[in-house]
Amino acid sequence: MSQTGSMDHAKRAKQGFFLGAGLFAVGALGEIVGHSLYTELPGWEQTLLFNAEVVGILLALFAPLVFGIVLPLVE
Repeated sequence: MSQTGSMDHAKRAKQGFFLGAGLFAVGALGEIVGHSLYTELPGWEQTLLFNAEVVGILLALFAPLVFGIVLPLVE
C-alpha cells in the first residue's frame, strides 16, 4: 500500500495555491505599503519581500500541478 493513499490531493492542491497566493500578496502589499510610508526600504526588507513574491508565484503555480495532476497519476 502506498504512503499517499489517504492523502486528499484536491485539498492539498487548494491549500498550496492559496498559500502561494497569500505569500505573493504579503510580498506585494509589503512593497507597496513600505514604499508609500518610507521613501527607501532597507536592502534586507526589499530582498525579503521580493523573495516572498517569487516563492508565492512558484508555489501557486506548482502546488496544483504536483498535488492535482502528478501525485494522483503516480499513485
